[in-house]
Amino acid sequence: MNRLILSLPVLAGLALAGCATPPAPYDYTAFQRAKPASLLVMPPLNESPEVKATPSVWSHSTRPLAEGGYYVLPVTLVDETLRSNGVHSAAEAQGIPYTKLREVFGADAAVYLKINRYGTSYKLIDSENRVDVEARIIDLRDGQLLWSGSAFASSAEQNQQSQGGLVGMLVTALVKQIIGTATDAAYNYAGTAQARLLGVPRVNGVLPGPRSPLHGQPMPAR
Repeated sequence: MNRLILSLPVLAGLALAGCATPPAPYDYTAFQRAKPASLLVMPPLNESPEVKATPSVWSHSTRPLAEGGYYVLPVTLVDETLRSNGVHSAAEAQGIPYTKLREVFGADAAVYLKINRYGTSYKLIDSENRVDVEARIIDLRDGQLLWSGSAFASSAEQNQQSQGGLVGMLVTALVKQIIGTATDAAYNYAGTAQARLLGVPRVNGVLPGPRSPLHGQPMPAR
């Protein structure tokens, strides 16, 4: 029994050490071989019930990539071109053959986004704004996957504590949900999530583009 008791702290330490293990390095072989310079960001697929999610996330997608050293086709241009060719949904857009996208837009690679969560959700003693997104970068010249990743942003990260007891916290959570839904408070978190997903440099993130001073340098390990 004494040995068991003494071993518990050791096991706990090992568990904590395992949780702190950094992620395995991403294999950038295909990305480095393809060397994309221009990117086409496709309208995001929306798995959430919020209709605002697609335009919100899409509008935040080009800036981190452009700041990362890539030429990124403007969202308004892409949207207008797709609509003028009879494509009115993200599902239809993401179903277009790679060769056709290359022919129409001339980009080296396309960024395919999916929104897994977007908006304000009510919990027992709090209300959370959260955006979860994932992305794939596909070479339009041969259809090869160059990179994939995911990220999220949430109001819960601010760790704000409500005051006024349980009733006060319940009322505050309800008010936050009403305001958040009415004002699309998740819009700002969409920007944070996209910066984390597509910004440069990030651990296992998108490689810096040819116009970035970080181009060709090692990615951060943690």
